[in-house]
Amino acid sequence: MVVRVLSYNIRSMRDDRAALARVIQACAPDLVLIQEAPRFFRWRKAAERLARSAGLVYVTGGGTTAGPMILSTLRAHVERTEDILLPRTPGLHQRGLATAVVRFGRARLGVVSCHLSLADRERYEQVGLLLKQVEALGVRYAVVGGDLNDRPEGRSFRRVAGALTDGWSAAPSGGEYTSTPHAPRQRIDAVFTTDGVEVLGCGVPHGVPGVRAADLLAASDHLPVLATLRVPL
Repeated sequence: MVVRVLSYNIRSMRDDRAALARVIQACAPDLVLIQEAPRFFRWRKAAERLARSAGLVYVTGGGTTAGPMILSTLRAHVERTEDILLPRTPGLHQRGLATAVVRFGRARLGVVSCHLSLADRERYEQVGLLLKQVEALGVRYAVVGGDLNDRPEGRSFRRVAGALTDGWSAAPSGGEYTSTPHAPRQRIDAVFTTDGVEVLGCGVPHGVPGVRAADLLAASDHLPVLATLRVPL
C-alpha cells in the first residue's frame, strides 16, 4: 500500500493560512504530521479549519500535545490515538508527541508527530522517549515525522537515524534543506520509518505539481517534507 506522508512545522498558523492550505492540498498527503499546531485559545477550531481547508480530517494532538498534531484523509481508518506530554525542564517549552495507529486497507501503520527541544541535553533525552513510544505502539510498521531542531550530524538526529530509516537518506527527492524557506541551509525536519517500510521518495516538495514557490515562502518559517512510502500488508 502506497501512503503519502507530509511533515510540516506550521508556526501556529501565524503566516498565510490560505497558502498553507494550498501547499498541503497540492502535496496530496494521506497523513499530515504537524508541528507547532495552534494550542491556545480556541485551538480546536483552528485545527478543524486547517483540516477542512486542506480537505483533511483532524485525528489527534494540538493543544493536548503542546503542538504536534496528526491530520489524515478519509482513506485512513483510525484504530486508536494517544497524546503524550514529555517531561518538562523548568524554563523550557513543554513538548509532546501526537501518536496514532491507522489502517489503509490491510496495511497497518503507527504514526508519530514530534517537535524536539532546542536544548541539546533535553532533546537527546526526548529521542529516547520517542523511540520507546514507537515501540509501544505495538505495530510492525511505523512512520515518524517532525522538527528535530537538530541537523543530521547532531547527536540527537543521529540517534533517531540509528534506530529508524531517514527518508531523505534512503530516497532523496525534491529539496533537502527545510529551514528557513527564504534561505534554506539546514535540514532539521525529517520523516523516518521502521524497517520494512520502503521509502519511494522523500524531501521538500519542489517540483510537485501545484506546489508554488510563493506559497512555500508564505505558508510558514519551515519547508515541509513529503515522503512517499510503500507499507507492507
